[in-house]
Amino acid sequence: MQNSKTNTLRLVTSGIFIGLATVLSMIKVFALPFGGSITLFSMVPLLILSYMYGIKWGMFCGIVYGLLQMILGATMSSAFAGLTGVSILIMALLDYIVAYLVLGTAGMFKNKLKSHTAAIVLGSIIAILLRLLCHFLSGWILWGSYATEWFSNMNNSFSEYMLTNFHGQLLAAAYSLIYNAMYLIPEMIISVIGIVVIMSIKPLKDKIVNQ
Repeated sequence: MQNSKTNTLRLVTSGIFIGLATVLSMIKVFALPFGGSITLFSMVPLLILSYMYGIKWGMFCGIVYGLLQMILGATMSSAFAGLTGVSILIMALLDYIVAYLVLGTAGMFKNKLKSHTAAIVLGSIIAILLRLLCHFLSGWILWGSYATEWFSNMNNSFSEYMLTNFHGQLLAAAYSLIYNAMYLIPEMIISVIGIVVIMSIKPLKDKIVNQ
């Protein structure tokens, strides 16, 4: 009976957190023209779920959230416009399913560090960097052909340096890394700040740590 209540509570809590993350993902602080945006703490609920219930459950919640984001992206912002066949599959996997699945690894340091705050912060940073890796690979594979145009439109000394010294796949990789880091690194900082604030509130911290 106790296990049934515990499982029900976990399902309800996860559903609420995934819903909250979805709503927060729509609050964009800054949006880039070709996809990607800085949102208001949208990753925090998923990172906390991983720490509360473990990596496997966190990954499962990440997949559910990723599928929701994929549906919203396809219906609201035409995220898959211009793609066909294998390209759609690559984007679905790297930009949605795997990209959010890896956020479930945020709980990797639970009970391995003395400070729970340090453990969830370190785990979250690694998880978000793994998400960055997914978007980087997707951008390199699918959108690398736009690298020359993108750097040319910047029209500054940095873009001139990149166009002079990088070519082909190397330029495409640099473009994807810079583009995706432009929104994910600030979002990582915002997420860490949100987590630190939450973990500084003892009743919330106790709920997160003792699940």
